[in-house]
Amino acid sequence: MKFVVSSSSLSSHLQVVSRVLASKNILPVLDCFLFELNENTLTITASDIETRIITSVEVHEVDGKGNFIVLAKNLLDSLKELPDQPIRFEFDDATMEMFLFYENGKFNLTYQQGEEYPTHKPLNEDANKIEISAENLLNGITRTLFAASEDELRPVMQGILFDISENDMTFAASDSHKLVRYKNTSVKENLPSAFILPKKPANLLKNILPKGTGVVEISFDENNAFVKMENILIITRLIEGRYPNYNAVIPKDNPFHISVDRLLFLNALKRVVVFSDPASSLIKLQLSPNSIFISAQYIDYSTSAEETVACVYEGEEIRIGFKGTYLIEILNNIPSSEVVIQLADPSRPGLMLPAENETDEDLLMLLMPMMLND
Repeated sequence: MKFVVSSSSLSSHLQVVSRVLASKNILPVLDCFLFELNENTLTITASDIETRIITSVEVHEVDGKGNFIVLAKNLLDSLKELPDQPIRFEFDDATMEMFLFYENGKFNLTYQQGEEYPTHKPLNEDANKIEISAENLLNGITRTLFAASEDELRPVMQGILFDISENDMTFAASDSHKLVRYKNTSVKENLPSAFILPKKPANLLKNILPKGTGVVEISFDENNAFVKMENILIITRLIEGRYPNYNAVIPKDNPFHISVDRLLFLNALKRVVVFSDPASSLIKLQLSPNSIFISAQYIDYSTSAEETVACVYEGEEIRIGFKGTYLIEILNNIPSSEVVIQLADPSRPGLMLPAENETDEDLLMLLMPMMLND
């Protein structure tokens, strides 16, 4: 078996699929790439058992076909130091050696037969299928991923809910302290369906999607999802279970509306949160007509900070506490120059919304308050 491939093209494809590799694997074979050569196409696979990425690269001067497994680190480290040039691969089946010839030298690696690599389970015949633009999928994941839970005791909260209805497609994520609900009305299906995407494949898509364009096809059943885009296929196991009713925790009646410049508010919070108690990161907000008074203190070290930010607000005075790091996270993920904060009272969740949503989008972020002792 022989073939020639561009070193930069091969290296870039390997970098993409290598994102799925785990630092510690149960099976040693998962430290490897699976290659499958068929005519002028070299298909590359990497997996951590739960998630698999498959891509392909064009090759030339092909002689033969087959599959083989190579240790990922060895191949990645050797190729990333090479300038762009053709590399000729040759295989010795008797010694299980692979030779990579390039302009000024060669590499010599060992390989295994591809049959030893784990296979993936196909989808059920009645699997659902939706199509969404790469841009809309990226926006949905980017807006919500940061809010997914880290709590291993509540696995259904450790991912992003994709809730598809006849009116829109909703992305939702929550860790019980903060909640993000992002709706896109350009994506809809007559038959409602839902699935929970784990954080790892969501992160993979977040890194891959900015480089892609066009339509992404997502096929899924109750256990697995196939995410197909230009030249890349991600196969992942879904989180099983029923996601909590996220709409039930969103307060409907919020009489107090505060409009504030997002960056102005965000930068003030970043300055003040430095002086909060690291254990709680408590930030106190005192809302008065046309101003937000931000304060924090760390009693143990007798340090404190306060700052006033201008806003648009005509209601009664309110004092409310939030975890500063969470509030900063939320403001970092609202794509708007101005933010609207909706409140009812200091004991109920606060809502943060962009002053203006993008076309076909509806973004809402919720943050639970913290108790104030004074």
